[in-house]
Amino acid sequence: QVQLVESGGGLVQAGASLRLSCAAFGRTVSDYAMGWFRQRPGKGREFVAAITGSGGGLSYGDAVKGRFTISRDNGKNTVYLQMNSLNSEDTAIYYCAAEGSGGLTWSERDYDYWGQGTQVIVSS
Repeated sequence: QVQLVESGGGLVQAGASLRLSCAAFGRTVSDYAMGWFRQRPGKGREFVAAITGSGGGLSYGDAVKGRFTISRDNGKNTVYLQMNSLNSEDTAIYYCAAEGSGGLTWSERDYDYWGQGTQVIVSS
């Protein structure tokens, strides 16, 4: 079992930056590929970014490429999402997820464990 706890969300103005964190408990996070998803108001869950267990492989959703960066610190059992140039379209609940096979995937069905989410609101 893996427990994931997100933090770092909040209310920011358009153009600002924010860094989300996802702390993992119960298992070594390096055993898992990790992903970030988001759910905007009235929308389904959307893939944001993913990183392999070693950190050597990265993948991003089209909406965030060039603005968001996923990274991980396996020594701290933590994954991060650096979000720059935020706009109102980035307003969402952001979820962290862990995938047991270690491979990059954008499909939420492939992820085994999920956090409770952290709210990000971008005011224009």
